[in-house]
Amino acid sequence: MRKDVRILLVGEPKVGKTSLIMSLVSEEFPDVVPYRAEEITIPADVTPERVPTHIVDYSEAEQTDEQLFQEISKANVICIVYAVNNKKSIEKVTSHWIPLITENTDKDSRVPLILVGNKSDLVEHSSMETILPIMNQYSEIETCVECSAKNLKNISELFYYAQKAVLHPTGPLYCPEKKDMKPLCVKALTRIFKVSDLDNDGNLNDNELNFFQRTCFNTPLEPQALEDVKNVVRKNLIDGVCDNGLTLKGFLFLHTLFIQRGRHETTWTVLRRFGYDDDLELNQDYLFPPLKIPPDCTTELNHNAYLFLQSVFDKHDKDRDCALSPEELRDLFDVFPYMPWGPDVNNTVCTNDQGWITYQGYLSQWTLTTYLDVQRCLEYLGYLGYSIIAEQESQAAGITVTRDKKIDLQKKQTQRSVFRCNVFGDIGSGKSGFLQAFLGRNLMRQKTIKEEHRSYYAINTTYVYGQEKYLLLHEVFPDFDYLSDSDLACDIVCLVYDVSNPYSFEYCAKVFKQYFMDSKTPCMMIAAKSDLPEVKQMYGCSPLEFCRRHKMPPPQSFTCNAASAPNRDIYTKLTTMAMYPHVSQADLKSSTFWLRASVGATVFAVLGFAMYRVLLKTR
Repeated sequence: MRKDVRILLVGEPKVGKTSLIMSLVSEEFPDVVPYRAEEITIPADVTPERVPTHIVDYSEAEQTDEQLFQEISKANVICIVYAVNNKKSIEKVTSHWIPLITENTDKDSRVPLILVGNKSDLVEHSSMETILPIMNQYSEIETCVECSAKNLKNISELFYYAQKAVLHPTGPLYCPEKKDMKPLCVKALTRIFKVSDLDNDGNLNDNELNFFQRTCFNTPLEPQALEDVKNVVRKNLIDGVCDNGLTLKGFLFLHTLFIQRGRHETTWTVLRRFGYDDDLELNQDYLFPPLKIPPDCTTELNHNAYLFLQSVFDKHDKDRDCALSPEELRDLFDVFPYMPWGPDVNNTVCTNDQGWITYQGYLSQWTLTTYLDVQRCLEYLGYLGYSIIAEQESQAAGITVTRDKKIDLQKKQTQRSVFRCNVFGDIGSGKSGFLQAFLGRNLMRQKTIKEEHRSYYAINTTYVYGQEKYLLLHEVFPDFDYLSDSDLACDIVCLVYDVSNPYSFEYCAKVFKQYFMDSKTPCMMIAAKSDLPEVKQMYGCSPLEFCRRHKMPPPQSFTCNAASAPNRDIYTKLTTMAMYPHVSQADLKSSTFWLRASVGATVFAVLGFAMYRVLLKTR
């Protein structure tokens, strides 16, 4: 909403423009009227809409055409004043003033006009019969007010309507010629309806209507008032009410009715509460609330945000199979201006046998977006109406900014839940297979992935000492000379070589020596394709000896070429090393250290599966 309003009064000489302003300010008709009143600013606390209002007078005797054109271009609303007892001043409204204003305003930003019939005290008849055809001809005319500066009739109302025309304009909402709402308004209200339809049954029941009413107007509707609203819709629309709930058609009908009856401030209140600006676009301040992220800190979703996202998933998982079909996913993102998830997402997170994103995969993708691009996450949460439905100040309330990683190292403990593992390896070493195996896909299933749908990320949960954590794997493009800061910034490094290729290990050794040998980032060597015959690596020492010299755990054998889903133990080890980078090499070699971590993971996974089944039954 605008922070102030600028009202310009124009019209023929002697119609009473200056008198109207002076009568408003002094609350009495002036004995002496100057050619032109000085610009007046009415403070916010004395205006109905609580917005400072500037009132500007125009005098043909004192101002040039150039000055008039400048004032027209600066005005938010223009009052064209005529005298109800002067036919010539009425004719000039269409022959002179409206064309002049049109020529001097931007065609894309229509300035609302108010027709003001002054001197109503001098006649017994109304000018409305003459004015109505003019109002029907020009859609930019918001309203017409007949008033009298002499007896103070409708003076306050005149300036209230002028202010309202700026703060709650009809133009973006309604097309008078078609007598219907404009497409952008329908689109915005449809999104609002879908966000407010908490159970996604296509109707707003009494609880949902009350929540909507409280959200927008800070007060619930009494049961009788609710019923009255629905009765109005029932009388005018066959399918406006269904199962005692308001349908989308009924919802849109109500807002059309508000606008037609001059109560468009009601519709604007709703639109602005749900983040829309005067052009019916979602406000940038709404989509991107401020969020300060210091260096070496990461971003994660907090508990409230996960609960909200879970409710969104449940709302759209119509068949209760704990996965989103393509149709259910499109329905979920119907409140977005575009489809945010492409086919690569299905190869970034867990899916079911049909390739549909599971509940776990859905939460994982949100976790990944929050970690990699928190601004995008804020935008997405904004489209879903997080701040409104979760009753939070903004989407930023759903984000946790973790503490500096250096503090974690000093305290030898971390509060983070998401850990990044950058995966390095030469071309053909098995990096992509390693990522896909984390999502439970063996080599046979990986071969069905189209190249254009390939993802360089994989994210899933692991369990360390019974704690659920997210491990985010990122496959780094093997261009040794052009590694960016983001390629190097991670919690753990994974160096993958192909045991069947004698030249594969050399790349891993070079990357380690140049970028990670002197860093505090833990590293792990992966001996990939271990189902194939192992050959001697053409390097100065064996991978085992290399790891021993550089105090790394021994190379971990890995293959995804099996009939069953790949073993997940290796990912638990990576997460554990990322969580405890301070743990000594001796501890990492200890079998009991890994046993404690993996047993915790197994127990938690079994419990998690049991809980999953219980949740499925309750849902």
